[in-house]
Amino acid sequence: MKRILLPLVLVIAVSAQAQVTTNTKAKVDPKNNKVSNPVVEKPKPKLMTRDELRACIDTQEANGKEAEAIKAEQASYKANADKLKAEKGTIEAGEAALGKQVEAVKAEKEAILKAHEALTADAPKLEKAELKARNEAYMARANAFGPMVDAVKAADAEQGVKRKAFSEKVDALDAQFKAIEDRTEKHYDANDKWKAECQNKAYDENDEKAIRKEKAAAAGK
Repeated sequence: MKRILLPLVLVIAVSAQAQVTTNTKAKVDPKNNKVSNPVVEKPKPKLMTRDELRACIDTQEANGKEAEAIKAEQASYKANADKLKAEKGTIEAGEAALGKQVEAVKAEKEAILKAHEALTADAPKLEKAELKARNEAYMARANAFGPMVDAVKAADAEQGVKRKAFSEKVDALDAQFKAIEDRTEKHYDANDKWKAECQNKAYDENDEKAIRKEKAAAAGK
């Protein structure tokens, strides 16, 4: 579930002093001497205690810091994802090059086998010198095939190491994404809790000033 983070702002309530308003134009009924528009007294708002207000401010500040931390983690995730995209191109290029090497080895193997068949078939008809020359050429090609296979094996092993390292980085990136997702959901929950317990709740401004002063003093130590 995706939600949009909103700035956490404490709503400043009106003064805790109860206000009394009197209708100066109230009319008096001469028969019963009663006021037609009686005095209306506004109910006193229930104020948060200083401890409750302090808890709300602490939660607000913690949520704000967590929001910034999540943004930093998201930036880190994006940077890691971009690096992996670039590295993926390198891995794919290496796989393509290895594939060409493998195909070359297969083609050379087939060519050597055909050369052997041809030499075997032609041997009875060849002069001794020509047979020797063709046999030496065949042996040179066959002997060169071994190092060619070894080179492909080495390239495959090297590519295998790169594949494994890349796969581990992908797993780590997935884990980072999951951690950010979980952390964000917890942050949303904390924000909802703050709204339920603190938003639009009345409090004494003097309590807020005192709490801010305490925090400033503690930060200065």
